[in-house]
Amino acid sequence: MKLAILLSAIAGASAFAPASHQATSTTKLNAADLETLRGVGPETGGKIFDPLELSQWAPIDHLRKAELANGRSAMLATVGWVFPTFWTFEGPVTTTDPVEAFWAADNQWWAQFIVFCAVIEGIKYRGEMEGKSFTGEIDKEACLDWTGNWAKMSDTQKEDMAMKELKNGRLAMIGIAGFIASVVVPGSVPAL
Repeated sequence: MKLAILLSAIAGASAFAPASHQATSTTKLNAADLETLRGVGPETGGKIFDPLELSQWAPIDHLRKAELANGRSAMLATVGWVFPTFWTFEGPVTTTDPVEAFWAADNQWWAQFIVFCAVIEGIKYRGEMEGKSFTGEIDKEACLDWTGNWAKMSDTQKEDMAMKELKNGRLAMIGIAGFIASVVVPGSVPAL
């Protein structure tokens, strides 16, 4: 049951995608794209971060949205993986092992989680249809501005914040992959 809920949550995000969407950007990167695309820096060797070379198969704007969404999820997952080892609460889940806790969570919790994710995706979709941004575009209003600070920031501060989010998301994706690898293949991550 829980596996079915997890798979439906992953697949459910595509329900908010428009049925007939024309790609507005090119699928190949050129020199002009490299200069304007956020995230190119010394840690990526001065190149676009595309380890699987997906940019030849999908539009750049779609890939950037996916990278940000997955990076945000990975940041939350990393906190969720580490959090139970330091703090425990009374409740139906008594283990501090994240994998065991995943399977021990009640179906009611999973239903609430899916509804919450659907609401957030709906807000993002509606905002994008209204011309707002959830990818940190400086010249647009943010879809979700939890703190209310995005509109008050200068363009330099917005660019700095967007770059931090992108880089922290990339680091979190690598981190959560390491956590999962340490469970699937014991001893594969020596630091853990």
